[in-house]
Amino acid sequence: MKARARHILVATEEKCNELKNEIIAGADFADIARQYSSCPSSRQGGDLGEFGPGMMVPEFDKVVFSAPLNEVQGPVKTQFGFHLLEVTSRA
Repeated sequence: MKARARHILVATEEKCNELKNEIIAGADFADIARQYSSCPSSRQGGDLGEFGPGMMVPEFDKVVFSAPLNEVQGPVKTQFGFHLLEVTSRA
């Protein structure tokens, strides 16, 4: 199984929730990622490309391989911080 996802990584759960609310209210996920995400993927609007199970941290994998497509998930806490993620495809 492969999935493609994009994410936004921030330091606090509070910031994560704030950004999620902005996206739900209509802000563009990629624009928010470019502006706020501390992950190098922010340059691609948070796009992580395609990956298989076990290639990301377990907390991330769990969401990516079970969540509905094109729906913002999170905050998801990992050792890196707090993520918003959106699964864009899965096959």
